[in-house]
Amino acid sequence: MPSQKILEQKQQFVAQLSDKLKNSVAGVIVSYKGISVEKDTKLRADLRNAGVEYTVVKNTLLSRAAKDAGLDGLDPVLEGTTALAVSPEDHVAAAKILAKFVEDNGKQIKEFKIKAGFVEGKVLNKAEVEDLAKLPSKEVLIAKTLGGLNAPISGFVTVLNANIRGLACVLSAIAEKQSA
Repeated sequence: MPSQKILEQKQQFVAQLSDKLKNSVAGVIVSYKGISVEKDTKLRADLRNAGVEYTVVKNTLLSRAAKDAGLDGLDPVLEGTTALAVSPEDHVAAAKILAKFVEDNGKQIKEFKIKAGFVEGKVLNKAEVEDLAKLPSKEVLIAKTLGGLNAPISGFVTVLNANIRGLACVLSAIAEKQSA
């Protein structure tokens, strides 16, 4: 039986992890087995640069924290080695980086796999996380939306300019005809 001090440390860790899960818009759970130190260091740097926090966690502690955070349905994937990548702001960053890592290194590191994930409190399976990773970034989606909103306005301005240009040409032709 663990000592009272260790038990308190674990309870504190679960509370912190639960807060982290609650305050994150998205997260991905992976099995990190078989990754070399060099590749792990590069992966962690890529995640850190994207504002994603990556932590190796014990399955039992993550299970308790997930239940506290209202993320039910993660228990079936919490076995073996487990790491958690959470993002407080970007919905797709963790999924994109980890899916790209699996795609690029899947042949050398067969044990490194995406297990599951979550977005806005909804648990996602592996396939849904991979679909999430295929989405464009938030900035690209905003740009496409604004471009879509801007297109009718640009078309309207072009039509107005064409009418004004046509009117100017007609007036110019009439002026030339009268002067001749």
